Amino acid sequence: MAITQTATTVEANGTRQRVKSANGGVTKSKSTIDNERTDPLRWRMLDDRGCQTWHYLETEEEVRKWPQSTADRYFLGLDTGLPDLPPAKTPLQAASNGLEYFSHLQLPPGNWGCEYGGPMFLLPGLVITWYVTETPIPESHAIEIKNYLFARQHPEDGGWGLHIEGDSSVFGTVMNYTTLRLLGADAEDPRLVKARETLWKLGGAVRGPHWAKFWLSVLGVLDFDIVNPVPPELWLLPDWVPIAPWRWWIHMRQVMLPMSYIYSKRWSYPLNDLTRQLRSELLTQPYETINLDSHRNDISPADDYHPKTWLLRVLFWLIVNIWMPFLRPASLAKRAEEWTWWLICAEDENTQFSNLGPVNGPMNTLCCYIHEGPDSPRFRQHLKTLPEFLWVKDEGMLMNGTNGVQVWDTCFAVQAIYTAGFATDTKWKPMLTKALEFLEDQQIEAECRDQHACYRQQRKGAWGFSNKKQGYTVSDCTSEGLKCVLLLQSTPGYPRLVPDHRIFSAIDVLLTMQNPSGGCASYEPQRGSEYLEYLNAAEVFGRIMVEYDYPECTTAVTTALHMFQKHYPEYRTKEIREFKARCIEYIRKSQSADGSWYGSWGICFTYAAMFGMESLACAGENYANSERVRRGCKFLLDRQMPDGGWGETYRSCETGVYHQHPQSQVVQTAWVVLALLEAQFPDREPLERACRLIMSRQQKNGEWKQEAIEGVFNKSCMISYPNYKFIFTIKALGLFAKRFGDGALL
Repeated sequence: MAITQTATTVEANGTRQRVKSANGGVTKSKSTIDNERTDPLRWRMLDDRGCQTWHYLETEEEVRKWPQSTADRYFLGLDTGLPDLPPAKTPLQAASNGLEYFSHLQLPPGNWGCEYGGPMFLLPGLVITWYVTETPIPESHAIEIKNYLFARQHPEDGGWGLHIEGDSSVFGTVMNYTTLRLLGADAEDPRLVKARETLWKLGGAVRGPHWAKFWLSVLGVLDFDIVNPVPPELWLLPDWVPIAPWRWWIHMRQVMLPMSYIYSKRWSYPLNDLTRQLRSELLTQPYETINLDSHRNDISPADDYHPKTWLLRVLFWLIVNIWMPFLRPASLAKRAEEWTWWLICAEDENTQFSNLGPVNGPMNTLCCYIHEGPDSPRFRQHLKTLPEFLWVKDEGMLMNGTNGVQVWDTCFAVQAIYTAGFATDTKWKPMLTKALEFLEDQQIEAECRDQHACYRQQRKGAWGFSNKKQGYTVSDCTSEGLKCVLLLQSTPGYPRLVPDHRIFSAIDVLLTMQNPSGGCASYEPQRGSEYLEYLNAAEVFGRIMVEYDYPECTTAVTTALHMFQKHYPEYRTKEIREFKARCIEYIRKSQSADGSWYGSWGICFTYAAMFGMESLACAGENYANSERVRRGCKFLLDRQMPDGGWGETYRSCETGVYHQHPQSQVVQTAWVVLALLEAQFPDREPLERACRLIMSRQQKNGEWKQEAIEGVFNKSCMISYPNYKFIFTIKALGLFAKRFGDGALL
């Protein structure tokens, strides 16, 4: 059903004057808090070959025909009904209890799934796209999106941050406030009044970063005069030009692509009662008195993680004041728009409309609406696919950072179970066989259409992060997928599902992923200079303009190649040997003087240490024979907490300096245990204390409860990996038992 929006005129001091419905009719003012909920027993998650969508059942007949699974109940925060298990006294008993619980969360195709939330800037883009395309929003979705946003409102100042643990910012507050109003929340709800006060203290919407100003201009609340330019002519630059978009990081170019098309069209939704009211609510002075152009580079300090360089400011001034009004030929603009439109269509088709992520997905949807209209097949296909980004939990409905973690988490789960010694247990073979079947199904078997014209990386034989449908090569996902296949297919009792030629294709992909430094990037090798960061216009993120080397990705590729050579020593032997040697040298050079590695995809030094030590172990380095391994161990042991655990806050990611969490974290403790075990650290005592801490946090049914957020991207935005609390604890406990024996610890 369509959601009716309400609009409230609000003066700068917060005084309510009147309330209007979206169609102009006057209604009574209301100031009650809306705590409406859907029935959690009616939500179901459908996993169709790794494509995950949530459905709300409206009738008793639907409920009867589609029972709620244990995984559904777990995701929704309901009682799973799983029984208490015999108390674990030894590490392997605890690992077994954890696996007993975790096994019930495996989904029918064989994968594990979970929430992949954390960023607070994703839902607004989707809701604004629904609103401006006049797409009916299911009532169940509207209710639970509001519930989630209210649940994640800052408890003290009422704002929202870039991510769920971040401080309130203009970006988070203005976008989530706007989303709530579009979904029908009352401006006089005390929670919105509080949020408005915080927003005004931060300077209002005109002090938002680039992406906020873009979306508010699409909505018609602001105008494109306040948006720094994104000319589509950039996509016409010859390949040899150092700033040509094909050189940018894939996420950056796939976001800026539809953004440039929309910017060139200067497409905005017509002003209506609600958006007029939002102007009053989001700005600290009357809209008509604001010189929007003067606020293009006006960014709140709370949002300005990566301030724009003077070079970028000069370029923006030249584009806005010289190029666009005086030098830009209409024919060139038309050609640029046509080419960006072709690239948008290619992205849609090569991902089956899943798109790279939840930022460019709604933007591409809007481009289809603008170019072809509401009845176009492309636009309709987008509307069917966008729900793959949504997730429901006890707090409400959120938007995942991709369309899931299906391949990634399943790979890590298989390896954890194998490392703990459970793969040969007949009890777990059906579960692991299903996981192998899923990974076989998800390997990408063909290249993109117009691969070179789209500047897409080789992908035949690769695995992606979420599923095959999304279709993007990722270096470490391919590596972890390959390792799982090799491990299980070489274990008696498991079917051989992935033939040799497909294993070789995976190796062929991995051998394309190395940078000149010897390190490996994520989606593709680095194509542009790091000097492109001088043109980073996003403000809220760091290191986003090009691909970079990562210890995590480099380790994954190194260990996959190492394992492959044990099974296939004759395939591309010399190339693999030289590739691995360069990787190991990169790992050595990327270690800091204090023994640490900086983690780019997990929080942070504890995460990277696990990978760094694994790489060095692959090269034969350990505590006994390597000074760098000893330095790495000392860095970790110096930060062990009194309870035996480890814990870092996300501030480590932002600052590049280790920040101690007030409480130890089960996941980070498991990472350090694995790092020290890979290093062959000889002293049992600190490892035993860490394992005891992990075991003490386990619930009677085998579960571990969610603690602080685990992941990160682009240095400043945190993201959740809830399955890590099962995966790495099981692996750490199992590996400890292998090394020191399975004696009683509790």
